Order: sequence, then structure tokens, then C-alpha cells
Amino acid sequence: QCPGCRAEDEKKLEGCRNCIVINCEELKKNDSEFCFDCPKLPCRRIKALDKRYSTKYHMSMLENLRCIKEEGMDSFLKKEEQKWKCPRCGGIVTCHGGKCLQCGFEKFSNPVTP
Repeated sequence: QCPGCRAEDEKKLEGCRNCIVINCEELKKNDSEFCFDCPKLPCRRIKALDKRYSTKYHMSMLENLRCIKEEGMDSFLKKEEQKWKCPRCGGIVTCHGGKCLQCGFEKFSNPVTP
């Protein structure tokens, strides 16, 4: 199970630990936690990541950043919890695989029938 981008966890994949967005020098330079604080938003990297995630994973990095900035982290996390909740068993659906970690339901290829 993925602990998330910001987690300090040895379970994270090496590619995630070396992510150019999480390790962005602009964020470090500006002592920022999120890209929405960056004067260069949307930068080339975030645009490319947003395009890939919008196309492949049914989510938008730019929309996520907008929501966190305007509504706060708690609101964003509540929305995400509902968005990625399995309609069949209530488990967690991964954004990368679109599959429920508990029951295997494939969110994007199955009709929603609990």
C-alpha cells in the first residue's frame, strides 16, 4: 500500500522517493509545502504530470492543488476519501490501478453495482 507522496516511509517506491515534484528546488527555495505557493505554477513539470494523471488516472494535480489552497487540506481529503471509496465494499481504490485493494473491484471498467 502506498503511504502517499508526502510520507516519510520506507515502503515508498524509489521512483516516488526521487520524484522531481516532491523534491522540487523551487519549493525548497521558497520554503513551501505545495506547488500552489510557487510563482512558477503551473510549471512544465506540473503541466506534464497533470496531463498524464488526468488521462491515465482520472485525477488532476492542478485541480487537487486548487482545492487544497481554496478549501483546505481537511476538505480535500474528505472529498478524495469519497472519490476513491470502493462502491462495492467501501475499501480503498488505488488511483494508479483503479482497483479496490480489498475486493479487487475495478472502478473504471465496471458499472457501479454494490
